[in-house]
Amino acid sequence: MSNMQFSRGFNPFVLLFCLAVVVPTISADVAILRTDYYQKTCPDFHKIVREAVTTKQVQQPTTAAGTLRLFFHDCFLEGCDASVLIATNSFNKAERDDDLNDSLPGDAFDIVTRIKTALELSCPGVVSCADILAQATRDLVTMVGGPYFDVKLGRKDGFESKAHKVRGNVPMANQTVPDIHGIFKKNGFTLREMVALSGAHTIGFSHCKEFADRLYGSKADKEINPRFAAALKDLCKNHTVDDTIAAFNDVMTPGKFDNMYFKNLKRGLGLLASDHILIKDNSTKPFVDLYATNETAFFEDFARAMEKLGMVGVKGDKEGEVRRRCDHFNNLNV
Repeated sequence: MSNMQFSRGFNPFVLLFCLAVVVPTISADVAILRTDYYQKTCPDFHKIVREAVTTKQVQQPTTAAGTLRLFFHDCFLEGCDASVLIATNSFNKAERDDDLNDSLPGDAFDIVTRIKTALELSCPGVVSCADILAQATRDLVTMVGGPYFDVKLGRKDGFESKAHKVRGNVPMANQTVPDIHGIFKKNGFTLREMVALSGAHTIGFSHCKEFADRLYGSKADKEINPRFAAALKDLCKNHTVDDTIAAFNDVMTPGKFDNMYFKNLKRGLGLLASDHILIKDNSTKPFVDLYATNETAFFEDFARAMEKLGMVGVKGDKEGEVRRRCDHFNNLNV
């Protein structure tokens, strides 16, 4: 018999009631995402997104890369909650207007707006901007040859977007591997996943100001392929007066999602310093070598990392809303 003695008037149901009160309960606001989230509330969701991204990508072939970048910048600050879509107003300077985000492409914002407009006509007030961005990203990646990955849905749009929070939460082109990994690590990503996600640079472009310091002056990077460096110098010679001048991240197959990015790194054809350093650092070089020789391994790791990225910091009902417009909070004074 137990050493614990109950009084004669003890009622076990009272103890059970007390335990039920003091034991912590799981918050009802935890976001539970699933692939069929809109099956009943917006049955045409997938069709509307797919048709919109197909039309847009045909019109502007850089849309896929731009939307992928926008999704990444959104999820790495405040989680995947469409905070990067918010426009600055008289009360608040938003994320998209921080210097590190000023080159986010207009076509990526435009495709989200197009999809939102179509969805508001079909099922008003139902689909979050965060889900639109996540789904559009996947559909566009697969359109340009990238791997398929599941997109779980049910995110809510966040209530905050602050420009001053961007720095330190988004990797920069001149950072070291430990610095970049630190940003990935605090979002739950391993070094291998960081390298796999860096493979997103197999599509898209970067502006000259992001890599010009590798080309000119006494500190020019001598490890860039000489012919590549010469071509970039010619391309970017007027970048100080025209900040729109840009180069493809992958000079070989810029419009196709493949493993050429990693092959390029081994040839001295990495565009950004943060690209080139992946082949130089002993901690990341093995993954670059693997992905350069095995596209299947890259696609599998990239797909898993993207599924994981889409779950970062998702908001539930009490932590977010379904915005009527993706660039404004429903309460415009927020």
